Amino acid sequence: MKTLDISQIKEYLPHRYPLLLVDRVLDWEANKRITAIKNVTVNEEFFNGHFPHKPVMPGVMMIEALAQTAALLSFLTMGQKPDENSIVYFIGIDGARFKRPVEPGDQIKMDVEIVRVARGIWKYKAVATVDGQTAVEADLMCTMRSAADASQPA
Repeated sequence: MKTLDISQIKEYLPHRYPLLLVDRVLDWEANKRITAIKNVTVNEEFFNGHFPHKPVMPGVMMIEALAQTAALLSFLTMGQKPDENSIVYFIGIDGARFKRPVEPGDQIKMDVEIVRVARGIWKYKAVATVDGQTAVEADLMCTMRSAADASQPA
């Protein structure tokens, strides 16, 4: 089993609090799949406004957590860590379905698998579950660019 703790994750993802949404990698296999978790606490910034009377994790944040997990898998697969010139762009979401709300105290288990890599575009199948129930599923697409090329279309 290949695992990563939060310190190791921060070597691969540029995100920091409050936008770092992967707490631990439970297992991964290059060119294939990754399983990671996000521990959802009531202290998350987005709960202040979504919604104060009934806190629910915004769907866009669940998708972002899956995208960060996918980016981790890509860097691990390539055997490289990003540098200050590396930018991973989220370029597509297909078939996103939200099936269960995520609330404070939940632990999201994120399973992402590589479907295809072609011409610098990575396509993934991503599923997030809580207590064995699907919370969200989607097909995600990302690409990597250097900061110098960041203004160019993907």
